[in-house]
Amino acid sequence: DGQTGDWIGTFIGHKGAVWSARMSTDVTRAVTASADFTAKVWDTYTGDILASFPHQHIVRGCDFSGDGSRIVTGGMEKKLRIFDLNRDDLAGQPILSADGHTSVIRNVVWDGARNMILSSGDDMEIRVWDPRSFNQVHSCKMDGPIASMELSADGQYITSTTGKSVYFWDAQTYTLRKHIKTEYDVSAVSLHPNHTRFVAGGSSDLWVRIYDFESGRELEVYKGHHGPVHTVSYSPDGELYATGSEDGTIRLWQTTPGRRYGLWQGDGNEDA
Repeated sequence: DGQTGDWIGTFIGHKGAVWSARMSTDVTRAVTASADFTAKVWDTYTGDILASFPHQHIVRGCDFSGDGSRIVTGGMEKKLRIFDLNRDDLAGQPILSADGHTSVIRNVVWDGARNMILSSGDDMEIRVWDPRSFNQVHSCKMDGPIASMELSADGQYITSTTGKSVYFWDAQTYTLRKHIKTEYDVSAVSLHPNHTRFVAGGSSDLWVRIYDFESGRELEVYKGHHGPVHTVSYSPDGELYATGSEDGTIRLWQTTPGRRYGLWQGDGNEDA
């Protein structure tokens, strides 16, 4: 539960590490990508596996289409695949696949507003694909392997990270809007819904850092994790951000400490 932090369910079925997990827009289904060479689709209310899609190697990224009828996957095979969730006659086979990446695909995002697929990884390039033909229609070059990539809550920005750099791309034109250099290796970034700040996790230390979006200035630093922070995300309302760490925990943090919300009832606590 995003407001209380209560553990309300478990999806059991993978036989390897889970590298990526995404919810459908209506939150009735989840899709996961795993080191067991499968991507699985789950009923979020019952925890049942609705579909399992075999691959030839580790699956690192996955996402739903805007209407939730399809998923896209990518990983160690350097290949993207689209699966139709409404086609029982395909026996788990993709309806389309695309080659183009020259190294591991670490991140995939289906931009539902524009019906485009974004993919990135170790070959230092964000690639943009038209899912109707699965042809590449654009690319954004970076100067190192891309650790993370996210579409902002309002769909205006594509956020990506490599080394100590954070990039914000215009999601409509794929032009670079902002490049911020930090003093630390950045593993993941999430932009606040109002575009005033972003949260960053690091792969080489234990800290969670908040930066000003306009200036790139570091605003806040929080300690709580006991291992590198590999994933971060703001809640859709911007009141919370979640951080996931190698220490085996997910932590929820309040954007405005002291505000009455969820776990926090105005007692001044700053983190979970």
